[in-house]
Amino acid sequence: MVIYYCSTSLNMTFISTRQINLCYNFTLEFMYFKKITLLFFLIFASIGYSQTLSLKEAVKTGLENYGSIRAKNNYTNASKETLKQSRRDYLPNLNLSAQQDYGTVNGQNGPLYGFGGLGVASSGLPLPEQNWNSAFGALYLVNMNWDFFTFGKTQEKINLSKIDVQAKEKDLQQEKFQQEIKISAAYLNLLASQRLLISQQKNLDRAEVFKKTAVARVKNGLLAGVDSTLATAEVSKAKIALNLAKNFVKEQNNKLVDLMGVAPQDFATDTLFVTQIPKELIKGNAAADSLHPLLQFYKTKIDYSNQQVKLYKRFYYPTMSAFGVLQTRASGFENSYATDQHAFSRNYWDGVNPDRTNYLVGVGITWNLTTPFRSSKQVSAQKFVSQALQEEYNQADRELKSQLTFAEDKIKITLDNYAEAPIQVDAAKRAYIQKSTLYKNGLTDLTDLTQTIYTLNRAEIDRDIVNNNVWQSFLLKVAATGNFDLFINEF
Repeated sequence: MVIYYCSTSLNMTFISTRQINLCYNFTLEFMYFKKITLLFFLIFASIGYSQTLSLKEAVKTGLENYGSIRAKNNYTNASKETLKQSRRDYLPNLNLSAQQDYGTVNGQNGPLYGFGGLGVASSGLPLPEQNWNSAFGALYLVNMNWDFFTFGKTQEKINLSKIDVQAKEKDLQQEKFQQEIKISAAYLNLLASQRLLISQQKNLDRAEVFKKTAVARVKNGLLAGVDSTLATAEVSKAKIALNLAKNFVKEQNNKLVDLMGVAPQDFATDTLFVTQIPKELIKGNAAADSLHPLLQFYKTKIDYSNQQVKLYKRFYYPTMSAFGVLQTRASGFENSYATDQHAFSRNYWDGVNPDRTNYLVGVGITWNLTTPFRSSKQVSAQKFVSQALQEEYNQADRELKSQLTFAEDKIKITLDNYAEAPIQVDAAKRAYIQKSTLYKNGLTDLTDLTQTIYTLNRAEIDRDIVNNNVWQSFLLKVAATGNFDLFINEF
């Protein structure tokens, strides 16, 4: 059994020659080699391609439109605003209050607790009996409270917000990098499917030519009637293969459309670069100069967790606060009301015009002595989280190194195949020309000719797949190194 591989995304799926016949069954062309440009145009026009799309344009469009990237960009902006808010948390609280009331001022000796804030702040003489003398009153208040020294809690909150911004930015960068790789892989798959579609169209044209030749020679008695029957079967077979190829192109096109985040449309890919090999493979220096975007993201997650540990430790310490109050009161009850219960006024202005003022300033310290006992377990838990994140980082690092080694080996294999493919095609062409000449002169049968056609078709398919696989292998290496510029700069 001869083994071939077709590129799907960044993976190579191995299939047999029989499976190739079932999926694509591509045969080759002997005639019309000088009409490839016209053939390209006819095929693209027949399946409705609206525009030629370069790889750079596809990547740029995908980065601008894809939903997850736009979402993470908003998450990053939100974390930046949160950082600004955490810095403003250090500002003191400054409250302004004013109230104007109307009511009685009966007092009573006895204990009172305003449970739940439901007590009434009416004050007056504890008279021997209830009376309903009422007047206006007012309270004007300015209150300032400032936690001016928190033993580092405020600064650690700001530092935590800074690292959160970095984490969101790194997450956005690695998401963009992953999207660049996905779009590039989908683009290469679409390109490969369109090249195979061209081979299918040429195969159909070739089958129709031989059908006409066989029918004419059968009518003239030069060939047996079975040859025209076999030629008709080959034409039907080629049409089915062409339809399968068209369906495969549609599938790959839809995948690219989804990754680009655009409306459904058909694209024609740029095929000029795929006949060459990446320049970086010739130079042999396709290495990353910085940490992989995925590892950078994991590193910021570890930094964020470690910063949370620092913040939780700061809760062990007290908080020092400065406060000040300026209070002005007004009342419709006069100072002689204690001896004369008629000394009050129900006039509004008399009740709300301020005439007594008090101020208060001070410094205080609050320290919940049980907080260290509670926070110590929170610190321990967060340390375990940091260790877990470190293990995830190590695992991702090992996987990337393994992927890089695999990509290096695959590149060597695809380059060897790239060198062998033209030799195989050239030999298959010579064999085909020989068999076709013998067939036209009645020295061989259609079965032998069909076998050489299949061999030449297989060789050209191998050539197209191998050329594409060189770029897929290089893309796999770029995905492992984390430097997408090495790939995109080839275009």
